[in-house]
Amino acid sequence: MLVVIAIGGKGLLGTEGGLEADAHRAGARAAVEAIADVARHHNVVVTHGSAPQVGLLAYQSALSREVSGYPLDIVEAETEGFLGYVLQQALQNELRDRDVVTVLTQVQVDPDSPGYNRRRKLVGPVLAPVDAERMARDRGWTFEPDGRGFRRSVPSPEPLAIVELRTIEQLASAGAVVVCAGGGGIPVRCDADGALSGVEAVIDKDRSAALLASLLDADLLLYLTDVPAVSSDWGSAFARPIGRVTPATLASQHFDEATIGPKVESACRFVRLTGKRAAIGAVGEAGALCDGRAGTQIVTDAFDPGLLSEALGGAAQ
Repeated sequence: MLVVIAIGGKGLLGTEGGLEADAHRAGARAAVEAIADVARHHNVVVTHGSAPQVGLLAYQSALSREVSGYPLDIVEAETEGFLGYVLQQALQNELRDRDVVTVLTQVQVDPDSPGYNRRRKLVGPVLAPVDAERMARDRGWTFEPDGRGFRRSVPSPEPLAIVELRTIEQLASAGAVVVCAGGGGIPVRCDADGALSGVEAVIDKDRSAALLASLLDADLLLYLTDVPAVSSDWGSAFARPIGRVTPATLASQHFDEATIGPKVESACRFVRLTGKRAAIGAVGEAGALCDGRAGTQIVTDAFDPGLLSEALGGAAQ
């Protein structure tokens, strides 16, 4: 079975949540223990978020006196490289008998589409109002409130195609564990003559993961998070975990647009397009999520004959 696993950028920061190198190594080790549990039994392609890391590196380069500030596509490439390295090394240490490869991945978007600026993504550290005002003035950045401060807001366009798809397919088919499309992938546009060029944006990694899984014809798409399952009636006193469910049922629910919402939307898109299964749940339960024993299992038909058999057997007794 081919499984695409998506883990958030915050999930690679460990329990302390810092952005130091050691925090990333600790976070990667914890995530890899769960991923390896799946990879020992299936072919696995791993993708990850990077919003905290991308924003930090962009902010650091903007403060430098040596350069004028790197554009987001360059920063995405930097981030995809260093996070891919950390994950690849941790996976190699855990899976000594498997090849592990990181693929620097470009993802095509259309900056000329009418909806290009419709979705925005907050990246980087929370800045004090005075610092955000200075960066907006000096760099032309857009900021939005986030808690007690402000974070940079950038376009988050729809992913349309994965440039390195054929390479990823070949590696996965050969049995390699592939780390790719980190941070949603490096955003690029394709001109009329086929030439690629970078775009100032950050693609949502959840939507890229769904596209990747669909194009690879994956059997399962896993979103590993810091919660055990998606909750119905989110934000209310009646919230409760959702188990086996269809995309149609989830469409009637409201979810936080900054956290679980994009995962639910993307997972449902994958299930509707392919007829395959998607699951959302805690990092530590990756194996159980893969087997359908934990988290929120999103399927085309929520009817489970096994559960009915159990119920009838119990009634007969």
